Amino acid sequence: MTQQPWTGSRRVLLALGGLSLLSACAKPQPRPQPESPVPPDAATPSAPPPPPSPTGLPRIPVQKAPRYVVPPASVSNGDKVVALTFDDGPHPAYTPQVLKLLRKHHVKATFFVIGQQAAAHPDLVRSIVGDGHTIGTHTWSHANLGKLSAARVRSEVGRAVDTVATTAGRIPELFRAPYGNWSKTVFETCAALGQTSIAWDVDPRDWDNPGVARIRSRILNQVGNRSIVLTHDGGGDRSPTVRALRGVLPVLIDSGYRFVGV
Repeated sequence: MTQQPWTGSRRVLLALGGLSLLSACAKPQPRPQPESPVPPDAATPSAPPPPPSPTGLPRIPVQKAPRYVVPPASVSNGDKVVALTFDDGPHPAYTPQVLKLLRKHHVKATFFVIGQQAAAHPDLVRSIVGDGHTIGTHTWSHANLGKLSAARVRSEVGRAVDTVATTAGRIPELFRAPYGNWSKTVFETCAALGQTSIAWDVDPRDWDNPGVARIRSRILNQVGNRSIVLTHDGGGDRSPTVRALRGVLPVLIDSGYRFVGV
């Protein structure tokens, strides 16, 4: 069999074919879309965040129940302590008002942010951290984790953790389940991601818009030493919550309470 000579034309054709193949292989793959719709009061991010990646935190023991009150280690010298927490933010209208109020009274709080909200309002996440508050997560889309598979639970929790870590420059270590719906799967997922689950023992039900007076009275009537107070800075009209806290904080401070983390 006679071998055909290796001509310049054949070299050009093969080179062009190789470039076409490389171009096809290098075509970017579509990024995953959010698994759940953005809450009504959230601005949609210009691009969805990447899928969950390892948080970098070590595994912790699996909890059997969330933490309902401030740990005894946070109490010293017989002080009365209380932890103030906020869910469902950050919100562009109400979170700045909350931060301003806390700054006025030199109060530190804990914010459990929704991943979608954090992605939509990264400057507010940085403001929360910059003011010295603790930041935790509240899933990616405020999903009811009790209705999801283990894989979806991992996605909801991990995605929020990674979004906050990227935005705030630190990995959050606290988690609160929407609707207070924890399960064995949720606790196991949180343990794998280094997240401690935090609940509450004071609930003024401000999410139900009962009015300023009821929010205020419910907090003051229910609060006690080592209480964790549940309030919201997102998820709806939170102006009654802000107004109620304007009356609550001075009373608690005058009653000798010291504000601590959860």
